[in-house]
Amino acid sequence: MNTKFLVLFVFGIFLIGCKSKKAYSDKLRTKNVRAARKNKKPVNTYPTDTSLPEDSGRFVEFRIESIPEYIKTFSAVAQEEMRIYDIPASITLAQGLLESGYGKGELALKTNNHFGIKCHKGWQGDYDFHDDDEKGECFRKYNHPMSSFRDHSIFLTTRSRYAFLFDYKNTDYKSWAKGLRKAGYATDKKYPQKLIYLIEKHQLYTYDREVVKGRRGKRGIAAADTNTIIHVVEKGDTLYSLSKKYYMSVEELMQMNNLRDSLLSIGQKLKIKNANINK
Repeated sequence: MNTKFLVLFVFGIFLIGCKSKKAYSDKLRTKNVRAARKNKKPVNTYPTDTSLPEDSGRFVEFRIESIPEYIKTFSAVAQEEMRIYDIPASITLAQGLLESGYGKGELALKTNNHFGIKCHKGWQGDYDFHDDDEKGECFRKYNHPMSSFRDHSIFLTTRSRYAFLFDYKNTDYKSWAKGLRKAGYATDKKYPQKLIYLIEKHQLYTYDREVVKGRRGKRGIAAADTNTIIHVVEKGDTLYSLSKKYYMSVEELMQMNNLRDSLLSIGQKLKIKNANINK
């Protein structure tokens, strides 16, 4: 056999083998990734301390046909978030309407993400990719839109760049709208005006007033209840150090403040049992 032909023949067999091996490796790798994601236990970001329904563990396709329907569907959820986290219900609803295209946007439909929250470092939940400021960016994915509402509250209350927002009154939606843009929530220069327009056009501020009015109605009870104070997180604070300072367990602190992990941000407000202060 011609030596040159023999060399070419052997080299050809080698290439075919390499291609087959690579194809097999790629196929196996894809199969393993899919299997890993399938078997991965979903992180439950669903609100478990409210009267909202439990997370079924399955993705729920949510369809909203109009802005009034969106407001009617999620106004009670936004008010509950306001009661727990002190974020104006009007701001939550306006952001949900704007970011999700009142529930009809592509991202909202495929991820139930109504606030355009990207994965960010440390996100342990499900995700999907979507074109935004850049192509194919990673966005958080939820089984139900209500999980998105709770995660939005946690997102704003656990990141230090948003801490100054809570110095505003929870009825001052204009300052909140401008503050969100200042903190970098959105790159759109007209973001505050768009939120304010939605709030005023659909009178979303009425939901803030209902929550505040409800609190005033319970003022007598609240005044008599002096069992908690507020601690503003400072540099160096950890849940462990605060548990020692206030004679509480880390678990108690997390439960009282609806914390999912031990990460704290400077300026974050934490509820503390007042009964333990003078021990």
